[in-house]
Formats: sequence, C-alpha cells, structure tokens
Amino acid sequence: MSNWTDDGKCRCAWLGQWAGAQDPLYRDYHDTEWGVPEHDPVRLFELLTLEGAQAGLAWITVLRKRQTYREAFDGFDIARVAHYDETDTARLLTNSGIVRNRLKIASTIDNARAWLALEDKVGDVSAWLWSFVDGIPQQHNWQSVADIPTTSRESDTLSRALKKAGFRFVGSTICQSFLQAAGMFNDHTTECFRHREITSATQGTKGVLF
Repeated sequence: MSNWTDDGKCRCAWLGQWAGAQDPLYRDYHDTEWGVPEHDPVRLFELLTLEGAQAGLAWITVLRKRQTYREAFDGFDIARVAHYDETDTARLLTNSGIVRNRLKIASTIDNARAWLALEDKVGDVSAWLWSFVDGIPQQHNWQSVADIPTTSRESDTLSRALKKAGFRFVGSTICQSFLQAAGMFNDHTTECFRHREITSATQGTKGVLF
C-alpha cells in the first residue's frame, strides 16, 4: 500500500498507520534513522533499550519520550547505567517522561551490566551484534508492510544469545525490531524512497555509517 505524502515522496505504509505520515518527529525518524547501519555502542544500547521499552506500546509513544530517556539514563552511558542502584530506580519510577514500568527500568540496568560482562568475553559488543548478520547490512525486498516478518532466523538466534548473556526484554520480536532499526536489516518496502537510498549507500560495505 502506497503512502505518498505532501512532499511527493513515497514512504513505508507503517508510518501512516501509527501517527500519520505528516508527524514531523516520526517522519524524520523514518527518513534519517530507521534502517541506517549503526555501530556506535551507546546508540546500539539505546536502541535495544527503547525497543524493549516499546513492548506493548506504539513506537511513536517511545520515540516521543526518547529525549527524556537520554536525560534520565545519563545519555545511555553503559558503564554509568550499570552502576545504578535502588535510589536510581526510585528516581526513574517518578519520571513521567519515560515508561514507568519497574521491570523495564530494572531490565535496562541489568542489560547494561550484561553488556559490560559480554564485553569482557567478546571484546567489541557492537561487532558481536553485527556478527548475527555476518557484519553486512541485509538488503530485503519487501513489497508491502504485510510481507515483512515480525521475527526471523537472525532475530531468533540473537534473542537466544542475548538471553544466554543475561539480557532481558530481548524476545525475538524485539530483536527483529532492533535489527531493523539498527540497519542490520533494510526493511523499508521497495516502493519507499529510503529503500533505494540505503541499498545504494551500503552495497558492498560492512555497515558504513552515513
């Protein structure tokens, strides 16, 4: 299903399904971030956190809270979050700018600790995450949103590996969304103008940032 907007560009239909393709925040996220290969560990930890926070919610809800999340979690500094204690948890539970779910907040702290522990084992956690797609952005060619699977072989494998490493809120569906958001999958539909741009920019590379 086409999703033509006022600037004459065709975008993924999911953009209009949730918040309307005219929502500036959502449109900018779709046009400049979603599906772009990301390797920075802080940004990857942020994406994993926000995808977990989204569970049961619409992505636009979490996207609108992202800046407050960054402020509340010290810019997603993994080492700092890993040292949060009960005082920090209590502080976060009073912050209306984030999803005030005790389990989700606790999982973010636990995941920061798991990240550091994994780092001791594998070294570069970002490279480890990218290894689940062989270090190369996977270019898919879905014709419609209905064709895009909610899980995949890669998301199943990543989910199992993360759980084994001590991460929480990392089910296969969450991992699939993470793979898409981090640009490990290019899951823009073929009619979307971003599908062509990302394919061209990443072809023959190992996840170049742009």
